[in-house]
Amino acid sequence: MINLTTPALLFPATSLLLLAYTNRFLVLAQLIRNLQHQGQNDERGLVIRQILNLRKRIVLTRYMQALGVSSFIMCAISMFLIFVDRNRAAEVLFGLSLFLLVLSLLVSLWEIMISTRAIEITLEDMAHKLEHAPIVVE
Repeated sequence: MINLTTPALLFPATSLLLLAYTNRFLVLAQLIRNLQHQGQNDERGLVIRQILNLRKRIVLTRYMQALGVSSFIMCAISMFLIFVDRNRAAEVLFGLSLFLLVLSLLVSLWEIMISTRAIEITLEDMAHKLEHAPIVVE
């Protein structure tokens, strides 16, 4: 049997997690804006690869945020149910809240793995440009 403080323990962690997700979203938005300017100057192939990567990351970030917010809501409802002495329902919703939080973290891990692929794409492009750059001898 859980008491009122059990679901309350998730509130600070979930709030910080949602803040981190929001920051990731803002970084993605900035990357997209920068890519728009880069697309006018760089190779089309690189920009297309980056766009595909960013689209996947935006979708995953949306799911991360939705799962995190859903977890937070379920946790709050669980606290309310404990308050009105509906402990069994509160336990079920708290369990669901934990499950949603874990799903959110797994989607976050997936997004991180994709973001490292974006860095690899950029490094490949830089290496390609360096290999084909003329050598200047002074």
